[in-house]
Amino acid sequence: MSTVRIQGIEYDEKSSFQQGARLAPPLIREAFYCPSANLSAENGQPIDVSRIQDQGDFKIADYFDIENITRDHLVDDTKILTLGGDHSITFPIIRAHHDRYPKLDILQIDAHSDLYDEFEGDRFSHACPFARIMENGLAVRLVQVGIRTLNPHQKEQAERFGVEIHQMKDLDLGTIGGFENPLYLSLDLDGIDPAFAPGVSHHEPGGLSSRQVIDLIQNIDAEIIGADIVEYNPERDFKGMTGYLAAKLMKEILSKMMKQ
Repeated sequence: MSTVRIQGIEYDEKSSFQQGARLAPPLIREAFYCPSANLSAENGQPIDVSRIQDQGDFKIADYFDIENITRDHLVDDTKILTLGGDHSITFPIIRAHHDRYPKLDILQIDAHSDLYDEFEGDRFSHACPFARIMENGLAVRLVQVGIRTLNPHQKEQAERFGVEIHQMKDLDLGTIGGFENPLYLSLDLDGIDPAFAPGVSHHEPGGLSSRQVIDLIQNIDAEIIGADIVEYNPERDFKGMTGYLAAKLMKEILSKMMKQ
């Protein structure tokens, strides 16, 4: 059975508008182990902590070190759950996975497509990771759910790369369908409505409910080989509620990763 390694990436240098996501990993972990709740997912199965190897948190000086750190942890049949950090970290993480999973599908939960060719002069901004992933052929299929900020440039980019976008304005989760390849789940907490997740840098009203995201994770019918939870900004949170939501989603993701 697979072991899941937890790695915290304390990095937000690629953030636009507001930084703070680098502070998130230890707070998500603290909420995960908080005795106010138990360590069971909603399917009733306790999280087997003996199958978790927590590698700790990493302060990142060089953006491309994220790929090397991930490669060091991606050994044997290990799966990796990353606590971010801003969304720029997903590109080097996926690069690290590519040798093992040359055919990979990605499910991205997000308010933003993150498909800019460049943003504020930076091609590796947190607004650009999925453009870098797709142009480098690192994913066969990219499915984005919760999008509500699609502008003409990102729409053109989505068409260029064949991205499947499920916008909030006409969302039907039943149309997402199954995945044929190993799946990487990238969960940007701003995909969730700020009423449920105020602790993010970019408040985008009209988003997914926490229940919708939990249901979406629970209904994934594919092997989740890796995942990240990103863009939690504790400096914007209210009484830790976004951190506890991140921990709740972490339990559901771990349950799926371990089951498979």
